[in-house]
Amino acid sequence: MAVDYSLYLVTDRRFIGEKPLKKAVEEAIIGGVTLVQIREKLASTREFYNVALEVKQVTSHYNVPIIINDRIDIAQAIDADGVHLGQSDMPLSIARKILGDKKIIGISTGNIEEALEAESGGADYIGIGTIFNTGTKKDTDNPLGVDGLKKVYGSVNIPAVAIGGINHDNFKDILSTGVDGIAVVTAILRSKNITSAAKQLKIK
Repeated sequence: MAVDYSLYLVTDRRFIGEKPLKKAVEEAIIGGVTLVQIREKLASTREFYNVALEVKQVTSHYNVPIIINDRIDIAQAIDADGVHLGQSDMPLSIARKILGDKKIIGISTGNIEEALEAESGGADYIGIGTIFNTGTKKDTDNPLGVDGLKKVYGSVNIPAVAIGGINHDNFKDILSTGVDGIAVVTAILRSKNITSAAKQLKIK
């Protein structure tokens, strides 16, 4: 599967008020989002399943891949395009055995060692971060910055997206490193005009 990682939306319903997530995702895709990851840290399994299934109806309509954060069971249940795993989640080798070769598996990495391990283990892409301080994660005492991103990205030969504190003021600096994409949460979802916010994060 050829995947466009350039504008990677990670969902967080805390930032969209009363708007249904599927509506927010649709507005983001219209604005140029190329990949959607459903992240539901606090939802029950049933709620996560229902939300993901609703969003998949939208992503399928626009032919945009949908990735599930952490939960391989949810990914299987809705036949998602893949999963994104952190360093403390299911081991990559086991996830691959469960999901097979046709599903996308991304791995969160924070340094060169983790990036190389993900690449050698067969990850389809890596997320590199945290780049800047961010309000959506608490463990960001030592952000990588642009220089750190360059070092990690330069160590691998698989696609990579940068994540963490990326917004309209700094995204061009991130993309200037050559990284394959930017992953954002609040830069899109916190905006009153989600479509416009997404459009402004695209470099023509």
